[in-house]
Parts: sequence; C-alpha cells; structure tokens
Amino acid sequence: MKAIVCEEPRVFKPINKEIPQLEKGKALVNLKRIGVCGTDLHAFTGNQPFFEYPRILGHELAGAIESVGKNPYGLEQGDQVSVIPYMECGECIACRKGLKNCCTNMQVMGVHFDGGMTEQISVPCDHLIKTNALTLDQSAILEPLSIGAHAVRRSDMQKGDFALVIGAGPIGLGVMQATKQKGAKVIAMDMNEERLAFSAQWANVDYSINVLNDPVEQLMNITNGDMPSIVYDATGNSKSMMDAFQYPANGGKLVYVGLVKSEITFSDPLFHSKELTLMASRNATKEDFDFVINSIENGFIDEKSFITHRSTFDDLPNEFENWLKPENGVVKAMIEI
Repeated sequence: MKAIVCEEPRVFKPINKEIPQLEKGKALVNLKRIGVCGTDLHAFTGNQPFFEYPRILGHELAGAIESVGKNPYGLEQGDQVSVIPYMECGECIACRKGLKNCCTNMQVMGVHFDGGMTEQISVPCDHLIKTNALTLDQSAILEPLSIGAHAVRRSDMQKGDFALVIGAGPIGLGVMQATKQKGAKVIAMDMNEERLAFSAQWANVDYSINVLNDPVEQLMNITNGDMPSIVYDATGNSKSMMDAFQYPANGGKLVYVGLVKSEITFSDPLFHSKELTLMASRNATKEDFDFVINSIENGFIDEKSFITHRSTFDDLPNEFENWLKPENGVVKAMIEI
C-alpha cells in the first residue's frame, strides 16, 4: 500500500509498505481523510520537539473500518471512525489518575511512531470513535478541535469570564469556539488581520486585538481595567508565550496550549504579584472528542469554511511547501484518499 514518509526536514518520499495484519484488540482502518496540523508542519520544517526522522506523519484521521474482531465498543466492519492518536501506557502515575492525555510514556501517532499518511492503519479499538452520523471532513477535524476543548475544560473557565485567546490558527480557533460555547466573552488576538477577521466570522468572538497595537491598553479598555480572567496562548511562539504574562487579571490563569522548542522565562515579581496560575494543556481525552461531536451535531462548528485547502494523497508532496506560506491563508488543509 502507498505511504508518504518525511525522510528529513523538507523531504517527503512516496513509499510502498506492507498492509498491516489484524491483531487482537485492534481494528484495521482504511483512511479517507488526513488533516494537516502545526505538528506536521513543524516536523516537516525540522522544528518539532520529541521528533525523529524518518517518520510517516499524520494524526488527524478519519476513515472506515476494514476489519475488526469482537470488541466491547460496538465497532463493526464498515463503520466510519475518527482516531484518538495518543497512545498511553495505562500504568504510569498519570494513567492511574485518569490523566491519559499526559501519560509518562506517551506515544503520539505521527510523532513518536508512524502515523496516518498511508492508506491503512492498525488502531486499538479503544482509540476509535464511531462517527457514522458525521461527514468524513467533520470526523477528521475532531482531533484538533478537541485540543482546544481540552484546554478550556482544564482551565475551569466560568460563564461570563473574559477569555483572551492568543493565536488564531486551528488550535486557537478551537479554543475560541469552546470558550464561546461555555459563555465567555471571547477576545481573539493575533498579528494577522485576515486571521482575526476569520475568527470573528467563524468563532463569533466578541472582540479582536492586533498584538502589534498596544494590546495591554486594548485589553484594559475591553475589560474595564480588570484584564482577562483566563488567557490561552495557542501560538507555539516563545515571545508570545512570555509576553502573555502581562495579560491575565490578578488571580487569573495563563494556559499554554501551544508548544515551543525553546526555553520560556518570565518575571517572578509580576507572576507573584498577580498570584497567577500557569497551566499546560496537552492533547485531549475522549470527553473532549465527545464535546466537539456534540458541538458539530448542534451546529456550532462550520467545517466547510474551517477547511480552506485540499490535496489528493498523490499531490501532497507538491502542496506541502505552499501550505507553509502565510500569503496562502491556510487555516486547515485536508488530504483526501
């Protein structure tokens, strides 16, 4: 079967690999959609932490079950499914506490082991979600939107809070969508006016701020001097992540949703004077996937405008470089098989 491997930074190579064999407790899935995310782009450019080459990328996946044995999840041949791509050990301290998303021995598909840029994969049954009621496109965007939903759930945001979301990429948009549904007054921040306009239209945010135009003053004006109760940084940019300490209210929270391959520093007097809570948010859980499915079924998610670029599987190596260019306005790219 066909696959595409990232041999080294900026080098994709089409290959043929063996069709996987059905194993106990797993299902064989014929992939139909592969979403492209920041992790894939960073890996392609050589800037992804926890990554080794060569690697088959891809973890935003949707397809149909080719074969599956008896299982307690009601999965049958022909079912459409989405994949939860985070493989936990089930035994470490995090797993024992039910925090599988930050397992000590976490293995993420397409990062720590080969992912979904191929025609068929073998997946543990408990990492498949039946999505027969959704479209393939909707199934494929569950994972990135669940990342945002997890950050919001972890932050314990309350209805009526001012929530600042920094970064209007796919993950930031997912955070905006989840905070809006939870009843927050949502402020989008980015340096790209087109992204801010898209946020206003797609996530129905309440306010937009260009970070290049004195963001502290703008936030003070919007919040009547209080500043946001919760700040989510979804940029994966170290400067943005460090600047974000300026923005939360006293007693507020700063949640790092994006990941960066560098050190983060901050002013301890500022941190202490505000008695801030600094949180990291990693991956997502089935509860977060279920939240996004419910959001789609209730009409909160417009996948048609969220997916801005498409490619066939065979054309992928030629398209990937174009998706890196800001002028092309990529929000979410989708590969069709």
